Amino acid sequence: MREKTVEIRVIYADTDAMGVVYHMNYIRWFEIGRTELIRDMGVVYADLEKQGYHLPVTELHCHYLSPARYDQIVCVKTKIAYMRRASIKFEYELYEKSENRLLVEGYSVHAFIDDRGKIVRPPREVADRINREIIEK
Repeated sequence: MREKTVEIRVIYADTDAMGVVYHMNYIRWFEIGRTELIRDMGVVYADLEKQGYHLPVTELHCHYLSPARYDQIVCVKTKIAYMRRASIKFEYELYEKSENRLLVEGYSVHAFIDDRGKIVRPPREVADRINREIIEK
């Protein structure tokens, strides 16, 4: 199965008054990880939206293990756990690069919906590309 690792440098605006990364930024980095993973597979979110498909979050889990701090490099490793008829689950591991220290692990589940908000199956081409990646572990 394909994995994608994206590096993100922590900027000052990402931190809170205690000098550590504010918890919601990890969720934002999850989004960067999954967007880049599926882009590598030839699936671009913007193109899906133009076709009338959307992927809202239906479930989210984030386990905080260790804080990231200003100017550190955070590596966001993302992979697809499964794809079902109308949903997809992404798994994440975020590491501090220099020490290879696990900071956060989590997952998100997304439903495929159309412009009316109705749950639908993904476009055949998208499903085929992603399923090939899952099968080729």
